Amino acid sequence: MKTRRTLLAGLAGLMGGFIAFFVAEAFRERPLSVSPRFEVVSPVSARAVSMHVPSSLPGLPGTVDLREAARMAVPAVVHVKTVQMGRGYAYDPFLEFFYGGGGRSREMPQRVGIGSGVIVSEDGYVVTNNHVVDRSDHIMVTLDNKKEYEAKVVGKDPVTDIALLKIEEEGLPYLNYGNSDDVEPGEWVLAVGNPYNLTSTVTAGIISAKARELGMDRDRLHLESFLQTDAAVNSGNSGGALVNARGELIGINTAITSPTGNFSGYAFAVPVNIVQKVVENLRESGTVQRALLGVTMSEITPQLASELKLDDLSGIYLHDVTPEGAARKAGLKKGDVIKSINGIPVNTAPAFHGQLAKYNPGMTVTITASRDREEKNFEVTLQDAYGDADESLLADGKVLGATVEPLTAADKARYRINTGVKITRLEDGPLKATGLQQGYIIVKVNRAFIHHREDLAKAVKMAEDEGVLIAAVSPRGRVEYFALSLQD
Repeated sequence: MKTRRTLLAGLAGLMGGFIAFFVAEAFRERPLSVSPRFEVVSPVSARAVSMHVPSSLPGLPGTVDLREAARMAVPAVVHVKTVQMGRGYAYDPFLEFFYGGGGRSREMPQRVGIGSGVIVSEDGYVVTNNHVVDRSDHIMVTLDNKKEYEAKVVGKDPVTDIALLKIEEEGLPYLNYGNSDDVEPGEWVLAVGNPYNLTSTVTAGIISAKARELGMDRDRLHLESFLQTDAAVNSGNSGGALVNARGELIGINTAITSPTGNFSGYAFAVPVNIVQKVVENLRESGTVQRALLGVTMSEITPQLASELKLDDLSGIYLHDVTPEGAARKAGLKKGDVIKSINGIPVNTAPAFHGQLAKYNPGMTVTITASRDREEKNFEVTLQDAYGDADESLLADGKVLGATVEPLTAADKARYRINTGVKITRLEDGPLKATGLQQGYIIVKVNRAFIHHREDLAKAVKMAEDEGVLIAAVSPRGRVEYFALSLQD
């Protein structure tokens, strides 16, 4: 009987505990449900990474989805393989046994390189980096659909590190040009290319900075106005596309900064507005025209602003203007502060040079400058490094009576030269009077190497009334020299 009462008491206590637990749960405060701000995709789910933006920020999309941009960009980015040939020694024991002297010198591949390129027209024009194809004898382009084509070089520009290739095909997918002036830091971008020979690779990041200066080439006219991005770019990405979220081309990936040679957080691209101008020049003439303002300038530092009693640090200060230069002819003078070029602010030297690099000599731009604390607009017709063009030197496409053409790959291989223009027709005139003949290759005029007919015309113009010494290669491969006098 005692055991029964003990068992009943235990059951009652257990039931009371359960009742108390459920009552407490019923009155416990429920936590608020919070939706995640970031949705991170796993490797398996293969969904887009979405970033939810508060609706209080006007003009911003609610979701960043780069899948459509990738679908547009990947088919228009190609794999570029280059081969540089050289002479090698091959031993053949069969020839040695029967004929003696089995060793033979023959042309053999010496260096193979890889890179990327971007199709910019449906008829087969491809943009890449100059350093990808420089000194190459054979260039193979492989499309995203694995079709291969041999490409020819239309033109190269070491200053901007841009080269233009051509493959014989029609109806190709291509990327539309965007506007790199409209790109803003923080904007999402994709880098598309072939890092480590891995084709059709897409990486995402943001624009980290604009008009970035790298200081890669201080010895000659150079481009120092890059787009900076943290999208991963590695070896093989060179020449590939940097595209915005709309799938528009905004830059050509060119360089990385790294202590190891691999991506370390930052990469750099040539802005597409400069690329587009270079491509147009190369398609039209095979060479790139440089527009100059004719000024000595510097960025405005706090020390300079204090010394000159300037109101702010924005703009480019003109220390001097070149006599007969474009700036002086338009009315600009020493002490002016350039604020913008065609409405685009220029507050740093890279931004200033980057804007000028978009234009050709002969184009007119509107420059807004501050003078005595008042802003004025100046209509400036840009010039090249040689001043105004001398139409007489390029009359009817001839230079002093000579019709010249760039060297073909066969010419370069035969004479083992990488520079020069070949005389294809020679009429009566100063060049013919020197003894030059059709078939000669003009390599150098005084101290200037010649790559295109414009180089020849400019080198002759630079000599003015001085004597001109021309170095040329004859059809037999001998280097000969010819003296030219421009005096009447």
